Order: sequence, then structure tokens, then C-alpha cells
Amino acid sequence: MEKVLLYALSTCPWCRKAKKLFNELNVEFDFVDYDLAGEDEQARIREEIKGSGADFAFPWVRIDGRVVEGYNPEEYRELLGIE
Repeated sequence: MEKVLLYALSTCPWCRKAKKLFNELNVEFDFVDYDLAGEDEQARIREEIKGSGADFAFPWVRIDGRVVEGYNPEEYRELLGIE
């Protein structure tokens, strides 16, 4: 199974939808709520997002090295090989 990482905001409805979708699909994923992270962790996340060429937007999802900006269930499914 592909490795999934999700950066989210705890107050973001689209971020909650992404977490819910991965749970419903029984996809194991790691996540960090950016707004609840410490300053050092936030700085590391900002650099990772910037380094990916993505905008600083949430949810930010990396599936097996590929980045998806925003809530995009079709693209998540495609990258995970789930129909």
C-alpha cells in the first residue's frame, strides 16, 4: 500500500473530509494538524510544502511521493489505485 501523508488544519472542513475519506477507504495515513503543531514543526512543514512546488494550501496530501493540493477524492483514489 502506498504511503500517505496529510497536512491539515484542525478547523478546515475539507481537511476533515480528507481524513474521513481515507478512514472510510481503510487507507492508513499519517497526518499533522498544522495549526496545532509547534513552531519548529510548522517551519518544517512550510519548507516541505514549498519544496514540493505546491501552494501553501490545505489539505496537502502526499501519496507515494505524488502531491495533491486541496480536497480531491478522485485524484486520491487514482493514486491509491482504488476505484
